[in-house]
Amino acid sequence: MTTIATPDADSAARQDLLERYARLVIRVGINLQPGREMMIRAMIEHAPLVHALVRAGYEAGARSVEVDYQDSEVLRSQIALAPDEAVGTAPRWMFERLHDVREQRRAQVLVTGFPPGMFEGIDPARVARSFPAPAVLRGEISKLQDSKARAWTAIACATPSWAKQVYGEPDVERLWQALAHVCRLDEPDPVAAWQAHIDNLEARSALLNERRFDAVRFRGPGTELILGLLPQSRWYGGASKTHLGLRYVPNLPTDEVYTSPDGRRADGVVRTTRPVALTNGTIVRGLELVFRDGAIVQATATHGEADVHAELDAYEGARHLGEIALVDHRSRVGELDTLFYNLLLDENAACHIAYGASILGAFEDLPEGLSDDELRGIGVNRAHVHTDLMIGSGEVDVDGLHDGGDAVPLLRGGDWQLA
Repeated sequence: MTTIATPDADSAARQDLLERYARLVIRVGINLQPGREMMIRAMIEHAPLVHALVRAGYEAGARSVEVDYQDSEVLRSQIALAPDEAVGTAPRWMFERLHDVREQRRAQVLVTGFPPGMFEGIDPARVARSFPAPAVLRGEISKLQDSKARAWTAIACATPSWAKQVYGEPDVERLWQALAHVCRLDEPDPVAAWQAHIDNLEARSALLNERRFDAVRFRGPGTELILGLLPQSRWYGGASKTHLGLRYVPNLPTDEVYTSPDGRRADGVVRTTRPVALTNGTIVRGLELVFRDGAIVQATATHGEADVHAELDAYEGARHLGEIALVDHRSRVGELDTLFYNLLLDENAACHIAYGASILGAFEDLPEGLSDDELRGIGVNRAHVHTDLMIGSGEVDVDGLHDGGDAVPLLRGGDWQLA
């Protein structure tokens, strides 16, 4: 016999999912400790999830929960219509707020997902200067991230407009079920499932670090790319730690092991294997990049090429790489074989690289007190942009290269090889 859920039953099931999701975000994502403060940044259409997060935060003992809502129409108007001299600027209180976040070690939840075509028709250069944060503020945001002063996590929220982009119809329930699967909410104990998953990613990272590879090579259709590593480059996966040792998970979901390369050592050509969502929301298709001596010297795309060039030209360091990430085809996102048009999910379906800022936490024993220029001089890329590009597939082989050229298979046919 087929049971048809009533509207009230559907509503109750959705609310139960939101509550379970929120508890996972608070317990695993930011690992909120009693008495600590937290903040949530989201779009107004994410309000039902935000409400659940606020409740879960207080139930976990939060001292206070602050919510910062954004409105896509307001953002669009600001970027499109503000005077040129105001584009990319920020009021003083935004700088003071970042200082307060650092001082209070306030945990943060970033709810991602912007309406499709949010900035369509706006000069890409204006968008690049303003989004996802005003240009003058990005340096301070980078310092906050690098300081490891607080726990933070980025999560996704299903909306009708996003569901329509993914499935061709506003089937938000289908999208919520996909998010539940990739976030392991379908497990009897999601927190325990995440602990086991993090342990597995950390074990992979340990195997890579034991080998001390000098470079990583990607070879496949349209791709022949060698990326050098620094002696200080270390592989990580799953969880991160604040400088006080609090463990948290910056991205929910996550299926990658990653490091930051030597920003001066990248040579060859690479073709993306999935569309790329830029920070301004533009979907780039058929992107091909040519690297020489560490820098992107040519970028072509079948769609969105102008936006790629705008991003590369807008930021110092954008033409150099800041991340290499390995993902096998058994990841939960990859299993769904779905293009989500959201990097938080799509980067966990395939190996990827990122142009722009290095992840400072991926380096060991860096000299202290170096300026951005000094860091660039030793191969650590500093930039106010970090854009992930999916370059992996079952047809792309990945090898670790030792100094001298000996190759060790890391991925074949999408399967993890190192043991």
